[in-house]
Amino acid sequence: MILFSSLRNRDYRLYYLSQLVSLNGTWMQTVAQSWLVYRLTESSTMLGIVAFCALFPVLILTLAGGALADRIDRRKLLITAHSLAALQAIILAVLTLSGQIQVWHIIVLALVLGVIHALEIPARHAFIAHSVPREHLANAIALNSSAFNVARFVGPALAGWLVALTGEGWVFVLNAVTYLVVLSGFLLMSGNYQPEAVSDDGIPGRIGYALTYARRHRTIRDLLILVAVTSVVLATVTVLMPVFASTTYQGDSRTLGLLLGSLGAGALAGAIRLAMRSGRKDHGRMIILPAIIMGGSLVVFSQMEQLVIGMAVLFVIGFCQSTQVASSNIAIQHSIPDSIRGRIMGLFSMVFIGLMPLGSLLSGLLADWLQPAQVTILFGLAMMTTAIWFARVYRNAVTNPVDDSFNAAEDKRANK
Repeated sequence: MILFSSLRNRDYRLYYLSQLVSLNGTWMQTVAQSWLVYRLTESSTMLGIVAFCALFPVLILTLAGGALADRIDRRKLLITAHSLAALQAIILAVLTLSGQIQVWHIIVLALVLGVIHALEIPARHAFIAHSVPREHLANAIALNSSAFNVARFVGPALAGWLVALTGEGWVFVLNAVTYLVVLSGFLLMSGNYQPEAVSDDGIPGRIGYALTYARRHRTIRDLLILVAVTSVVLATVTVLMPVFASTTYQGDSRTLGLLLGSLGAGALAGAIRLAMRSGRKDHGRMIILPAIIMGGSLVVFSQMEQLVIGMAVLFVIGFCQSTQVASSNIAIQHSIPDSIRGRIMGLFSMVFIGLMPLGSLLSGLLADWLQPAQVTILFGLAMMTTAIWFARVYRNAVTNPVDDSFNAAEDKRANK
């Protein structure tokens, strides 16, 4: 089946199946940690601080993580990162179960985990590209996105049930156990994941080269701009959703769950649909059209007053966001040589994940000046405008990524 074509590769199959387990554990810990913070402090501000500490390192350190992924064996780097993440979960569990946990412990441990993720995410993206042949790369990226979205559904639901049954500490223990599954998968792999070419430059020089490469390579530069705007817009949708749930739909936390669940269901459907189409080469259309529809759907959602219709629109938004971001990832990965893959994917992660806290802050500030519906319209129009701009500058980037003499020369240099 086309949907699972990349799973024919043993190493990727081990990786994918172990990630299905581990990502659920990660989401479970995130939910349990948030519940623990609120139980200890009853402060939404502290919730925001912990969330910021978990994501901010991704903004400032993923390029360094990408430089590291381009220099050492990516499998060994991922084994080290997941081992440290397991240790972090164990420390959090011990402090919680012993009754010694304080909010400052959670903040420090969230920051530590954020640093680990900043170093691990670029290596993970580069590892996926290295674990499958080029013809299976699109399918592997789409399946990886589907695993993330499945966990986004299942993990929080399991966490809510387990926290009520056993408390937060045992959820952290379970997350540590899921890391053992991932480590077992990596240890069973047989491929060589040492980067093909290693530069003698130091990390600052390697980061500077990657930034120059991305800025002057038209395909990568334009795609990163589009992904950055998508990240900010997605953060806006998430941050303002409680307001829509309570004011527009006159609901409670169950209403919020339905709205966010619709968004997640759409994202999962988009990832699965993309995996089924991974053999096709029309990635440009799979980037541009979903981005335009996503922006327009945000404008429509801002005017909805019936819950069922609002949920349907959110499903479309989630579908388009997942399709557009995963397709952008595929297009970028097809456009770069392996020797610079870690750094470019670090840059991709920085603009997509790292900008979310800033997008949340921006939308919150704007919501103090404007109505939530007006803020949503503003960001929807920004999304459509950026997508239309991208459509105009997009020049067969997927099928012919090296589109000028600079790109040709730099790809040769990067592969030396």
